[in-house]
Amino acid sequence: MNTIRILPEKLASQIAAGEVVDRPASVVRELTDNSIDAGADRIVVRIEGGGKRLIKVSDNGIGMSEDDLLLCVERHATSKIERASDLLNVKSLGFRGEALPSMAAVSRMQITSLPQGRLTGHRLKISGGKLLAIEETGAPAGTIVEIKDLFFNIPARRKFLRAARTETDHIVDVISRAAMPFPRIGFRLEDGAKKILNLPASGDTLSRLSGLMGRKVGEAIMEGEERYGDLSIKVYAAPPDFARSRGDRLFVYVNGRNIRDRFITKAIMDGYGKRLMRGRYPQVVLFIDIDPLEIDVNVHPTKQEIRFRNARKVFQAIVAAIESMLARSPHPFSGQEFIGSESVPARKDLLSSASDSFISEPPWEYSPGSERRESLDQTVYPSRTAPLEQSVVSAGARIIGQLGNTYILCQVEDGLLIVDQHAAHERIVYENLKRSLAASRVEVQGLLIPHELELSTKEKRVILGKGDRLRGFGIEIDHFGGNTFLLRAVPALLKNVDWNSFISEFVTELEEGTPDEDVLLDKAVTLMACHGAIRAGQRLSHEEMARLLSELGEMDLPTNCPHGRPIFKRFTYYEMEKMFKRVV
Repeated sequence: MNTIRILPEKLASQIAAGEVVDRPASVVRELTDNSIDAGADRIVVRIEGGGKRLIKVSDNGIGMSEDDLLLCVERHATSKIERASDLLNVKSLGFRGEALPSMAAVSRMQITSLPQGRLTGHRLKISGGKLLAIEETGAPAGTIVEIKDLFFNIPARRKFLRAARTETDHIVDVISRAAMPFPRIGFRLEDGAKKILNLPASGDTLSRLSGLMGRKVGEAIMEGEERYGDLSIKVYAAPPDFARSRGDRLFVYVNGRNIRDRFITKAIMDGYGKRLMRGRYPQVVLFIDIDPLEIDVNVHPTKQEIRFRNARKVFQAIVAAIESMLARSPHPFSGQEFIGSESVPARKDLLSSASDSFISEPPWEYSPGSERRESLDQTVYPSRTAPLEQSVVSAGARIIGQLGNTYILCQVEDGLLIVDQHAAHERIVYENLKRSLAASRVEVQGLLIPHELELSTKEKRVILGKGDRLRGFGIEIDHFGGNTFLLRAVPALLKNVDWNSFISEFVTELEEGTPDEDVLLDKAVTLMACHGAIRAGQRLSHEEMARLLSELGEMDLPTNCPHGRPIFKRFTYYEMEKMFKRVV
C-alpha cells in the first residue's frame, strides 16, 4: 500500500494560503498592493473586529472584466508577468498570482469590479475556495474586495489571531508603509464608523511623511540624496534626538516596494554611528531605486524579502548617504569664540537688529483696554526649523557659567545652549585616543608608584591569557603573584581614573573575545574615554569651559558622546517666550 498520496486541491490551497495570509494585516497589504498596481489614486480600507469579521478594500483603479474576475481567484493567475524571464525585471508590487486565491480559500470573499469606461460591472462570490456565483451588477469604476470571517474554515489558525486592537494596530502599520512612497494616492482607513487614518493625495513627500510620522518630526526632518551609477539613494531622516526604543519608524523601500531587511537596518544604524545610544533606533524613510536586474524579489510569498546582486555596494551606499547627510548638519561650536563673563557685550549687541522685536511682549496681552496695534502673526519670530548655521554660528557665544557643576550654559545669538561637560570631554578624549592609536603614537605616562590591583581568579586568567593586547592601548600591567597585579603605565590622556573599576571593565571586554579587532578597539577607546573624561559635579573655571568648548569644535562628531548621548541642547528665545506665555 502506498504511503505517499496527493492532497486534495482544497486542502492544498489552504496549506498554500498559510504562506501568504497569516493575519488580517497580510490581507490588507496584498489588496492595497493590487490597488496601487491597478493605477488607483484613491484607496479606502474598512475593517471590523480588527479585520477578523470584515476587510473591505475599495479603489478607483482600472477594474476587471467578468473573465478576469473568474481567473483572478485561480492560483498563479496574474496580469503582471507572462514568462520566466519577466521575474528578472519585476516592476509591479504583486506578480505571483497567489494572494487572491489564498484569501478565497480561507474566507468568504466577494469581489465587485467595473472596468473604466464600461456601464455595468460584475460581482463574484466565493466561500472557502468554492465558487458560489458571478453576476452582473452596478458598481463604481474600480474594484471592491470584501473578505468576511477570515479563517472561518481553519479554526486552528483563527485562534492564534490576537485581540481586535492588536490586529488593528498591525493594519495601521501596513497602510502607513504602503502610503509612504505614493503621496499622490489618497488612503483612508475606517474601523466600522470610526475613521482611523486619512491621508489625502499630495504631490509632496514631506507632507505625507509628516502625516504619518507627526508634525514635529516632519519639521525636523533632514533630506539627503546620493547616486552611484544605476543606484539611487533618497533619505529622509530625523535627527538623533528623535530616536526611539523600537525600530518601528524605519521605512525602507526598494523600487517602491516596502521591505524588512536586517542588512539594510544595519546599514542605517552604521550611518548614524555614534549619534545613537545603544538600544535606540532612528526615524528614517529610505528610498532605494535600482535596476530590477540587480535584485531578486521572488524570495518569499509575502514579497517583503529581497536579495541584492551586489549587497556590499548597496550597504556602503546607504551608510555613505546617511553619513553625508548628517555631516551637513552644522553644530554650534565650529568657528566660535567663547567669551568669558568679564568681557561680555550686552544682550542687545549679541542679537541682530532683526531679532530685537521677537522678544518684546505685546502690551495688549497684559494691559486690558490697550489697543491691539498689530496682530500676533505680524510679529517676527525666528523659524523653529531654521538651520543652525543661520541661528547659532553667526555670532560669538557667551559662557554664562556652570549649572550644578555639570552643565555649561552659553548665551548664543538665538537663545540658550546647555552643554553636558562630561559628554563633551568624553567625545574629545575618545577622538584624540582613536587618532593616537591609528597613528600608533599613544602617549604613555609611567606611574611613579605602580598601582596595585587585586583581581578575581576569572579576571586573572583573562589578563594572563590576553593581557598583551593591553599594551597596544598604552596600558602596562605586570603579574605580581597570586591575584595581584601592578599597573605601571597608562595613556597620558587619562587622568583621575578609578583604575580598579577601569581595569575590571576592560577585562570584561577582553573576556568577550570578539574576533573583530576594530570592534574591540572601539569598545576599549569608548571605555577609556568614559573613565578619563571630567566628571559631572566637577567645578570648572571660565577658561577651562572655553577651552573645552573650543576643543569640542575641532572634533569630527561634536554632537554626541561615544555612547550616543547628546552633548548639547539648544533652547531658542521663541521656545522660551512660549514657555512663559509671552507668545501664543
